[in-house]
Amino acid sequence: MTSAPAPRPLTLITGATGGIGRATAFALAPDHDLILQGRSRAALEDLQREVQLQHPHTRTELLELDLLRPDTFAAAADLRPTHLVHNAGVAELGAVAKQTHDRWTWTLAVNVVAPAELTRLLLPSVQAARGTIVFINSGAGLRANAGWASYAASKHALKALADALRQEVADSGVRVASLYPGRTATPMQQAIREQEEAAYDPAAFIQPATVADVVRYVLAAPRDVSLDDVAVRPGPR
Repeated sequence: MTSAPAPRPLTLITGATGGIGRATAFALAPDHDLILQGRSRAALEDLQREVQLQHPHTRTELLELDLLRPDTFAAAADLRPTHLVHNAGVAELGAVAKQTHDRWTWTLAVNVVAPAELTRLLLPSVQAARGTIVFINSGAGLRANAGWASYAASKHALKALADALRQEVADSGVRVASLYPGRTATPMQQAIREQEEAAYDPAAFIQPATVADVVRYVLAAPRDVSLDDVAVRPGPR
């Protein structure tokens, strides 16, 4: 007599419609059900159709949230995810002498405050499932360079959020991981290269699917390990 298959985990991915988030949706779809978060309903529905075309047995839910408006987060309160993958982020380069209050507020709100608030709302579900919370950070979360102050500050703060949360939830069996990808071939990276007035060649950067494979491994890692800080750097060429 064969035993029933284990239930599929339900994983929330923020910023799911592009870059690393989109790649993560396809990487997890074979054995995860998905909650896909984004700002555009049309883009979310397009992604949902693509995922279900390739993986018809995968259940997908759409979560249309504006990460700058916490009042919209109530839509997430009734969800029961096993895992969280905080991928959504924004970046605008500029010297401290030139970046204004609204740019700082925008960057910190999306990159730090939104994942903190979503985690607060969904933590009881993740704790009940003994799940894993993944924060997609950046090399800028480990060092800061000229012109990157607001983005690096937000990513340093995201690391602090993850480090504190890890200690707070360890007794409930929840794992918290921070991933630090190097430059990755995403729409955000293309926009950054334009701000740097530099050429954008996707082949020169880490591929989103590669980072997504690392996310998949972190979520599936044996329970006797916690992959707290994972640097994903470009390989030798």
